[in-house]
Amino acid sequence: MNPLLDGRPGLARVLDALDGDGEEARIVGGAVRDWLTGRGKRSDIDIATTALPEEVTRRAKAAGLKPVPTGIEHGTVTVVAQGEPYEVTTLREDVETDGRRARVVFGRDWAHDAQRRDFTMNALYLTRSGELVDLVGGEADARAGRVRFIGDADTRIREDYLRILRLFRFHAVVGQGPLDAAALAAAIRNREGLAQLSRERVRAELMKLLVAPRAAETLAQMAEAGLLAPVLGREGDVATLARLADIEAALGLAPDAVRRLGALAVREEADGEALREGLRLSNAEALRLLALAGPAPTPGMCEKGQRAFLYRMGREAFQDRALIAFARSGAPPDTEGWRALAALAADAPIPHFPLKAADFIARGLAPGPALGAALKRAEEAWIEAGFPMGGDALEAVIAAAAE
Repeated sequence: MNPLLDGRPGLARVLDALDGDGEEARIVGGAVRDWLTGRGKRSDIDIATTALPEEVTRRAKAAGLKPVPTGIEHGTVTVVAQGEPYEVTTLREDVETDGRRARVVFGRDWAHDAQRRDFTMNALYLTRSGELVDLVGGEADARAGRVRFIGDADTRIREDYLRILRLFRFHAVVGQGPLDAAALAAAIRNREGLAQLSRERVRAELMKLLVAPRAAETLAQMAEAGLLAPVLGREGDVATLARLADIEAALGLAPDAVRRLGALAVREEADGEALREGLRLSNAEALRLLALAGPAPTPGMCEKGQRAFLYRMGREAFQDRALIAFARSGAPPDTEGWRALAALAADAPIPHFPLKAADFIARGLAPGPALGAALKRAEEAWIEAGFPMGGDALEAVIAAAAE
């Protein structure tokens, strides 16, 4: 019995349609690796098949499934079953590579398909009946947490220089013990190839690495090997990121890639702008990094000052600045003042400014610049007064601002 079919009727239907009548289909890659190493079930399932894309499409339709041509030129058809997508790719062989992309031909040889993959633990197949097929020694490597290139490491990297980053990312996610020595040496020898990669591909790998279980120690190894600066465009503050990871764990917070990137590489606004361009960050990601510039809330502030800071910055920016400042302070994760500040960032209500233009027009102010200035004065006075929502205190704010 295939353990990955449990609770996945759609996957069973896809394999039933593709496996048989002269063709074979097997689950491949991360889903097999994660099941084998006890990491649980992945939501995404990749399937390798001897069938050509046209045959995959024909069989899927005949079985009442929905084929979507998501990557026909690479032999990939996404088959949707029971509302779940399954990426189905025809067996391939690389015939030409340039360090960024490969030209492939379709084939029917499972050994050739395995040889073109990056790491041994990613070249494991699971048949429909549940038989594990290992053609490159990936089972032993997966169980040992050893991220090892298939064949010659230099050759694998020169086929696609992104594999340098994938080496570190997979080590941070599933690795145990030290990095594979041959893989690390090959990554260092081929570091100049990183400059050939699109910034979007680099960003995708880096963001996954940043939230991995062993992110801090792996990034430290990258820095020591001279491989982090080419990715960030600057030296990274790995020590602060390591402390931030410890703080997140102590507070029960999920790892946050953008916040960790800020801890690693943002001290001033120019750093955020450089990362926006260098990594092709989304607007939302870039704005979060830019918001890190400037003073941060600290336990030394009075509670009133902290709450004013929270109101002005908003919860996300306040939390980002507070947690990174906590990490940069060097204080232990159980430091009471910093933990109280983190709790404020997470849970404190943020009041809504209760006054509107109509409140001042009713007191005789005409619409125009003077009215706008009065509203701004009122908001500052309202913050200073401790956010009153009514009564005499709010009336005093209105009266003072309307003068």
